[in-house]
Amino acid sequence: MPAETQETFTIHLMTDEAYDTSAIEGELLNHESVQSSIWRHLGLKADRKAGPAEAGIAELMVDVYRNIAAPFDQQRLFAWRAMAMNGRRDLDTIGGYRKHNDSMQLVSGPLHRQRVHFEAPPSARIPEEMRRFFVWLEETAPDGKKPLPALTRAGIGHIWFESIHPFEDGNGRIGRAISETMLAQGLTRPILTGIAGTFLRRQKEYYQQLEDASQGIDITKWLLWFAGAVIEAQRRTEAQLAFIIDKTRLLSSLQGKLNERQEKALLRMFEAGPEGFEGGLSAKNYMTITGVPAATATRDLANLVEAGALTRTGERKSTRYHLTVELHSVSHVTADDLGG
Repeated sequence: MPAETQETFTIHLMTDEAYDTSAIEGELLNHESVQSSIWRHLGLKADRKAGPAEAGIAELMVDVYRNIAAPFDQQRLFAWRAMAMNGRRDLDTIGGYRKHNDSMQLVSGPLHRQRVHFEAPPSARIPEEMRRFFVWLEETAPDGKKPLPALTRAGIGHIWFESIHPFEDGNGRIGRAISETMLAQGLTRPILTGIAGTFLRRQKEYYQQLEDASQGIDITKWLLWFAGAVIEAQRRTEAQLAFIIDKTRLLSSLQGKLNERQEKALLRMFEAGPEGFEGGLSAKNYMTITGVPAATATRDLANLVEAGALTRTGERKSTRYHLTVELHSVSHVTADDLGG
């Protein structure tokens, strides 16, 4: 891949991870603003101003990607918390652990019949629990006294951090960033596996697995589920990469052969990602995307087929057009797929 394409793919992956990890918590950010902020944090020119939430999570993703070898200690954790909570004014503490006297519970249901899914340690215990966690992180690192395989370490680290639940808010986003860091440390180079996207697609399972694992000390089931989700995320990232390579090759072969309308429609189809433009592109879709009349749409689409950019299926109103690149759908990976 050309260096520019590699850079674009990395930024795209960081943007998706930042958006998805926030969406898991019910916070829907502006995708373009997140991407623009990532560009800015990487020292590149950005022409869109980002809101505080977008800027904060973007800064967190860039730090995760760029500084995998940096020590992960309390100072860095508090810095991540400040990034994740950027712009928030409703929290008692930003640069420190929670301090309220009430127990930290995750509940659901009406007030008269609430269900407690999880209860974290009281605030007074948090500093000592986190001290033990940091010691474990150092000992189990690739160059530590008791190194663990990356998948095992990331899985244990995630459930441990979420069980401590050291902050009023932001524990999920920071916990997933810690897991990404541990996975990257296992390869000793900057990567993003993209686990948040898979956790978002399997959100109900994700929360249920976290809840089940917090009820006892045997986390085997959680580790198997986590490993499957990480491998699924890796496959999805590989599919995106293959798709972008195919996209680059196709657009390069079509250079100088397309008008602006056709380029716009193709780029819109590519935005749908490696699983393809849902239902295929119709002439009506093309008219909506480009703003041209039916006769022009028909002519443009026929030229795209002739140029090898699209294939045609169906007849008349059922006619649909598809990109001539291989599509890559990724199925769920379970414990059975891992031999568990």
